[in-house]
Amino acid sequence: MRTEPKAGFNLSKWALDHPALTRYLMLVLMLLGVFAFFNLGQDEDPPFTFRVMVVRAYWPGATAQQVAEQVTDKLERTLQEVPYADKIRSYSKPGEAQIIFQIKDYSKPAEVANVWYTVRKKIGDMRGTLPAGVVGPFFVDDFGDVYGVIYALQADGFSPAEVKKFADDVRQKILRVQDVAKVELFGVQDEKVFIEISQKKLASMGLDMGAIIAQLSQQNAVESAGTLNLPKDAVQLRVNGQFNSLDALRQMPIRGVSGQQIKLGDLGTIRQDYIDPPLVKVRHNGDDVIGLGVSMAKGGDIIELGKALKVSIAGIEKTLPAGVRLIQVQDQPKAVSSSVNEFLKTLVEAVGIVLAVSFLALGLHKRPGIHPLWRRWTLDIRPGLVVGITIPLVLAVTFLAMDYFHIGLHKISLGSLIIALGLLVDDAIIAVEMMVRKMEEGYDKVRAATFAYELTAMPMLTGTLITAAGFLPIGLAKSMTGEYTFAIFAVTVIALLISWVASVYFVPYLGTLLLKTPPHVVSSEDAVAHEMFDTPFYQAFRRAVTWCVVHKWKTIAITLLLFVLGILGMGKVQQQFFPDSSRPEIMVDLWLPEGSSFVATEEVSRRIEKRLMDEQGVTSVSTWVGSGVPRFYLPLDQVFPQSNVSQLIVLPKDLKVRESLRVKLPALLASEFPEVRGRVKLLPNGPPVPYPVQFRVVGADPLALRLKSDEVKAAMRGNANTRGVNDNWNESVKVIRLEVDQAKARALGVTSQSIAQASKTMSSGSTVGQYRDGDKLIDIVLRQPLSERDAITDLAGAYVPTASGKSIPLLQIAKPVFNWEPGVMWREGRNYAITVNANVVEGIQGATVTQQLLPELKKLEAKWHDAGQGDYRIEVAGAVEESSKGSASIAAGIPLMLFVTFTLLMLQLQSFSRAMLVFMTGPLGMAGVAGALLVLDRPFGFVALLGVIALMGMIQRNSVILIDQIEQDRAAGVPAWEAIVESAVRRLRPIVLTAAAAVLAMIPLSRSVFWGPMAVAIMGGLIVATALTLLALPAMYAAWFKVAPPPKSV
Repeated sequence: MRTEPKAGFNLSKWALDHPALTRYLMLVLMLLGVFAFFNLGQDEDPPFTFRVMVVRAYWPGATAQQVAEQVTDKLERTLQEVPYADKIRSYSKPGEAQIIFQIKDYSKPAEVANVWYTVRKKIGDMRGTLPAGVVGPFFVDDFGDVYGVIYALQADGFSPAEVKKFADDVRQKILRVQDVAKVELFGVQDEKVFIEISQKKLASMGLDMGAIIAQLSQQNAVESAGTLNLPKDAVQLRVNGQFNSLDALRQMPIRGVSGQQIKLGDLGTIRQDYIDPPLVKVRHNGDDVIGLGVSMAKGGDIIELGKALKVSIAGIEKTLPAGVRLIQVQDQPKAVSSSVNEFLKTLVEAVGIVLAVSFLALGLHKRPGIHPLWRRWTLDIRPGLVVGITIPLVLAVTFLAMDYFHIGLHKISLGSLIIALGLLVDDAIIAVEMMVRKMEEGYDKVRAATFAYELTAMPMLTGTLITAAGFLPIGLAKSMTGEYTFAIFAVTVIALLISWVASVYFVPYLGTLLLKTPPHVVSSEDAVAHEMFDTPFYQAFRRAVTWCVVHKWKTIAITLLLFVLGILGMGKVQQQFFPDSSRPEIMVDLWLPEGSSFVATEEVSRRIEKRLMDEQGVTSVSTWVGSGVPRFYLPLDQVFPQSNVSQLIVLPKDLKVRESLRVKLPALLASEFPEVRGRVKLLPNGPPVPYPVQFRVVGADPLALRLKSDEVKAAMRGNANTRGVNDNWNESVKVIRLEVDQAKARALGVTSQSIAQASKTMSSGSTVGQYRDGDKLIDIVLRQPLSERDAITDLAGAYVPTASGKSIPLLQIAKPVFNWEPGVMWREGRNYAITVNANVVEGIQGATVTQQLLPELKKLEAKWHDAGQGDYRIEVAGAVEESSKGSASIAAGIPLMLFVTFTLLMLQLQSFSRAMLVFMTGPLGMAGVAGALLVLDRPFGFVALLGVIALMGMIQRNSVILIDQIEQDRAAGVPAWEAIVESAVRRLRPIVLTAAAAVLAMIPLSRSVFWGPMAVAIMGGLIVATALTLLALPAMYAAWFKVAPPPKSV
């Protein structure tokens, strides 16, 4: 019996009635897609907005506690009033405050600039409430700048000033390259003019430093001398005398006590030198260099930028003097190029796998009759070819949409394309499979094509939308992690929707063009149906389904048991936020005790650098002394400038060497360089997180808090899985407090300020003016010779001026007392907070160790509360905190996802109980997910979580197809029992095919460090869920609708 075409619009029929338009659209969309692909920007990571600003202020002479109470607290109070304020972290050091201000993750990227403007305005308004003498506040908000390409300018035999001039010239030329947004210089040594005069000499001549400082600043001032207004002209008056050369400075006369004049050059030495001690130094392979960081304009193509820079640098190198070389230290274009190529190779592999599945599953037929083994099967490539043409078409239109929505090629979008690939062929396979079957049943091509639309278009659309809805929580996540992974939602949903349109519009046209009527078409439909589903394989499957439906309660019990086992298994899987990246660089952080000098830090880092360069397989070592390396990789955690810190980039020859060094270096640093706290880490994936295990101890009193954090550190050291436990308050710093005999000082007319000034000039020098050299402003610093300021005993030789003009030794009125004070005090949300950090042993995730430590630390906290110290608490910080924030933002979208899914099911199935039945199959894959992750020893990270959520949609899609088939059969008058069993048998091929395509397409992706856990989770979950859909869902249907077996099968 032939089924007549249904009335109403049929898109497949429309496509066949307008073949010219269909052909034209296919061709144009393919071509546009190819152009779009080459137009897409390429980068390592998706762009995400840094919602962090740093506010710095300086108060020379204040202790860390004074800075915290008088400067930091006032600034923090103001920042609390800023819209979207989230985290306010700060540290106070002697004379310095730094606040790290973070705004809420859900603030819109477009509003961030306005928030930073508000911060500047509000702090500008309260500036007057800060103590006198505070310098700043200064603001840094360009954290999103990534210096993807870093060059080292090496110049042997040239002075730092000459090297800086070369660097400035190179910078100018690089800025002309297209797509270069910014070029920053690192490790530039500022020039200074030092006047070194012995205080002893001055005291013997009756002069004091204060008088010299006053005379120098008066002589060098740029002051208006007025204007002479004549009848016809206005003539400017100028006074000369400002210093325009070092000789002018040396010749400057200084008036003595008795009126005699002495040249400044006769009192001491005057020389032009460089900042001492330096703030930041950069070295590459043991040589001092200037680093040039190149940042790309937003939306640029990093690979194209790399090519343009290569051409530009080749030209620049020819203009540099002999002995000056430009060495590339960081090459992001190369890393991105290899990463994109790796993904494209994976994509091609996945396409190949999916095509193989389509060709075999749709075109492999058994020849009728008896044949030798090699001739028993025949392969008709035509159905596979239809799917094969659809894949590039869908990908081409997806690239077009990506170009339109400004989604570039990066690791998130490329991985998403591979996930989407396994899903986008589903619709094409279902449509082709239906056409082939209808042609086998004797329909002509056109009728078979339109039939597929009538039968499968709507269930297919529902299935596609349900799968797309699975990605909704990612699209709606309002967090940094959500923004980072947004492309997963965008790319998969675009590809899925396009694939449905292609399946109902282009596939029928391609089918009529390519498919040929099978030779074994029999006129009787029933005979074909029987012949198709009567093979030994289908017979065995039919028996299995029948057993499951007969023993429905046993089947349901087994299904529930599997689900429970899956949930229990997930508890055994290690948790992870984001895995490490596959970039080859190894980062080595070196921390000396708080208060260490720059010279000491440089000396240690030189030794470590030399030792690392001796290691086999190390191609280069770049060192930043006094600061962390600039952000050359988007998710890099920044280390702020401090005199006791160094950071090294070790570049191994390949990933194998990287792995061996990563394991070897921590022990090497601990045994050979015990004086430093060294940390070896790889570059991360996903938003930056400093340590794998972090706990924050928060309280009001800094001294009590110190003791509490020591208890937490002891507890953490007690865990066998932690390594290198430390905290961020570091050590106390050494202080010499000058205790002034105030009565004596007053009698002599000496103030505390004059003592401080004398002490500063003696120890670090006083800036007395500026020397103007062309467009440069060079500070003039007055200080004592090195021999009079390089030991604590030199304090005995310091002199202070009295009211009578004579100078007296400092120690006559002040007694030096050796003391300790906090070197750095961190605060969190205006409370003092100490963060205790730890690394973890090899093979264990930070989240696992955090969970192990948590019960013990909670007991410790309860003990404090029982002792009446209720305002001290322990919080989880670091990766686990960021991960839970990311997961919470994903979880917020789950209710909407469930609502959309259920609504779609209701629209398709028109029955609450049937919709509920399909809905319940969503979590059936849990046993597979847990099993696959445990067997392959993969951690369950944030990306895998997204995979599991999306998996629910994929499972429900298959269930819809099966339930819909049962309903169609029952509506056609087939008895309920038969409908259940036969529908499972008939839908076996499309369900297994689509699942196989999705699972097998993931195989190349499972090798990826970043996507591997997600691919493994989807593969495991989908295999188990497909088996349960075909065997347990019929049993659940029979149990729900109380379908009794026919008498013969009891």
